[in-house]
Amino acid sequence: MQAYRLSFLMVLAFLLAAATPASAQKERDMIRDLQRDVALLQDNVRMLNTKFDEKIAVLTTLLQQALDEAKSANRSVAVLDSRIRDSVKEQQSMISAPVAGLSGKVDQLSSDFAGVRETVNDGNSRISKLQAQLTDIQNAIRTLKTEVPPPASPQSGPPQGVSAQKLYEDAMRDKQGGNLDLALDQFRQYLTHFHSTDLAPNAQFYVGEIMYYKQDYEGAIQAFDLVLDKYEENNKSPDALYMKGMALFKSERKSQAGQVFAEVIKQYPTSEVATKAKGMRRALGLPVTAAPAGKKRK
Repeated sequence: MQAYRLSFLMVLAFLLAAATPASAQKERDMIRDLQRDVALLQDNVRMLNTKFDEKIAVLTTLLQQALDEAKSANRSVAVLDSRIRDSVKEQQSMISAPVAGLSGKVDQLSSDFAGVRETVNDGNSRISKLQAQLTDIQNAIRTLKTEVPPPASPQSGPPQGVSAQKLYEDAMRDKQGGNLDLALDQFRQYLTHFHSTDLAPNAQFYVGEIMYYKQDYEGAIQAFDLVLDKYEENNKSPDALYMKGMALFKSERKSQAGQVFAEVIKQYPTSEVATKAKGMRRALGLPVTAAPAGKKRK
């Protein structure tokens, strides 16, 4: 700035030396004006510098305060982080022991449950065996309780006033009326005294049917076998063979029942009981096929 002023004054002095008196006065006036403007400009520059320095000082103070606050915040964060870490470690140490104990208890419970399951399976196996034995015992008891019709005695005749037709009709009437015990006794009397008549196979069939209704399946099987074995082929033979299969099915001898149903289909393919036998084989999960070739039952 000082060099600029010297240069400017030298230029002015040169101009003054070369100018005329009139123009020299004008030039001096201009110089004074310029000097005043320069002085004013210098005052403005000093004022701006002062304000700039003040602003710089304020900004420096604010920046220092911000730095101080940042350092304080960093220290607070560090303290908080340290406290959090210590708290987490403490919580982990408090939880680890119970979790380890719980894990051990879970393993123990799993082992105990496996033992209980084995015990239950063993118990179920024993129960199944006992049930099978109980079924065998029940079948044996039914067999012992089965009443075998007494053999016909050639020397003994029917009671006085009892005819074959009346005895048969009375038995049928009681059977249809639901008096099964009385009907059973009458059919047996009929077989005792009139075992060689044409209706004897029917009476024998109804004996088996009544036993089937009374759930005496072993007795029913024996009665149906008498229809098939004792008498020639008759109108009750298909029904007797089918009902024998049903009695076997009811007494849980399903394999034998399936064989009997197959025999019904083979021997009486166009009968009504053949249709029923096919349905029973399907219910047993067996194919609807005829029984293997063999001797036909009488």
